[in-house]
Amino acid sequence: MDEIREAAKNAARELLREAKLKPGQIVIVGCSTSEIAGEAIGSSSSAEIGTAVFESLYQVFSQAGVILAAQCCEHLNRAIIIERSHAAGFEIVNAVPSLKAGGGFASAAYAVFSDPVAIEEIRADAGLDIGGTLIAMHLKKVAVPIRLKTGCIGKAAAVAARTRPKLIGGTRAGYDDSIM
Repeated sequence: MDEIREAAKNAARELLREAKLKPGQIVIVGCSTSEIAGEAIGSSSSAEIGTAVFESLYQVFSQAGVILAAQCCEHLNRAIIIERSHAAGFEIVNAVPSLKAGGGFASAAYAVFSDPVAIEEIRADAGLDIGGTLIAMHLKKVAVPIRLKTGCIGKAAAVAARTRPKLIGGTRAGYDDSIM
């Protein structure tokens, strides 16, 4: 479990650095605890792994002032668990994740957050997909892949992305990365 915690922290630190995240920005995380354990997605949800990964990521992102949003599994239509204080402008839905409907990671978020709510969707500034959970639907346009040195957490692939404003007309030469 210590290796899983450390890999999660390393992935979060890399994402913060590579995406150049600023306080108040949102990171969406989808996490298959089954995949981390080396099983097929959705087949062996683990509260212990979910808690270890969530607490590790939450510690790193919170210290940076970045908002962590936890994606539920498909059984809850990939709803998002977030602190109520960050849910302004989003539609709150009536859902509470469990191990078999929402997953171990989202359940851990619901247990750890001081005032958790579920929202239907979000447009995050960056994301971390652990185990093929398909977070792209919750990222702002345009998503730009980030190749993490921490490519796995447990046995699950870890894939990250940042977002940038759309390029409309013109050339990339006129693009300003500092706008993010």
